Amino acid sequence: MSIIAPPFTRDSAIRKVRLAEDGWNGRDPEKVALAYTPDSRWRNRAEFVSGRAEIVAFLTRKWAKELDYRLIKELWAFGEDRIAVRYAYEWHDDSGNWFRSYGNENWEFDAAGLMRRRFACINDLPIAPAERKFHWPLGRRPDDHPGLSDLGL
Repeated sequence: MSIIAPPFTRDSAIRKVRLAEDGWNGRDPEKVALAYTPDSRWRNRAEFVSGRAEIVAFLTRKWAKELDYRLIKELWAFGEDRIAVRYAYEWHDDSGNWFRSYGNENWEFDAAGLMRRRFACINDLPIAPAERKFHWPLGRRPDDHPGLSDLGL
C-alpha cells in the first residue's frame, strides 16, 4: 500500500485518518513512529515530544498505562497538507478504572505524507464499565463498527 501524501482530497484525508487510527489501535510504538518524520514535533496534552525516538518512548509509556486501548478517529477538516481530527478512545488503568478520552488533533504533513507536526488536546472522562461503547477485539476497529458520529460522540 502506498503512503497517502498531500495535497489531500476529502477521500484521501478520510483514508489517512483511518490509517492513523488503525496504526494506533495496533499499539506498536516502533511501527506507529514510522508514520512521522524523523524530526516530528508533538504537543500531547502538556507534554512536548520531538523525533521518532521520543515518539516511541511516549507511546510505550502511554500504552503501558492505558490498558485495553481502543480508538476511533474522525475527520473534522482538511487543507492541502493539513488534517484536523476529533477522536475518542477507551481504556482502563491497572486498578480497573475505565475512562473515555476525548480529543482533537491538528496534523501537518511533509510532501512524502509523513506527519511532521501533531498538536493534541485531550480530556479524560471516568466511565463505568457498562458505559463502554468500544467492544471490538483489540486491534483494528472492524469496518462495520460505528464511528464517533454514529455513536453520538
